[in-house]
Amino acid sequence: MRSTHITKPQEVQRKWFLIDAEGQNLGRISTQIAHILRGKHKPTFSPSVDTGDYVIVINAEKVTVTGRKMDQKTYVRHSGHIGKRKETTMKDMLAKKPEFVLAHAVKGMMPKNNLGRAMLKKFHVYAGSEHKHQAQQPEVLTLDK
Repeated sequence: MRSTHITKPQEVQRKWFLIDAEGQNLGRISTQIAHILRGKHKPTFSPSVDTGDYVIVINAEKVTVTGRKMDQKTYVRHSGHIGKRKETTMKDMLAKKPEFVLAHAVKGMMPKNNLGRAMLKKFHVYAGSEHKHQAQQPEVLTLDK
């Protein structure tokens, strides 16, 4: 009789990956990051267990998009008060908070529950080329363009 192996949280082996976002397409890099954070690249993947790895992204300010998304895509926030809805274009957001653009794209591809929020805690984004995770000795990962 065959049985399906369900990975237990204590069995998970985690690695650290370093990704350079310079010149990468926002949507393509986001899907690949979400794939790694969920653990779908591992043979021990289980949808109900956080089997993913840690991901560090540098140079988030140099990510690219196709078409006219820089001017047309907007990020909307609302304070809850009447008339306090604010819209910001992607170009302005990349100038002010470049980490937010990539984090927002990856967050939208993760599960919308406690498990998804736990997976997002393993995701670190930096606008420049410096990061504070040298002690973890991250493995440099080159993604498909």
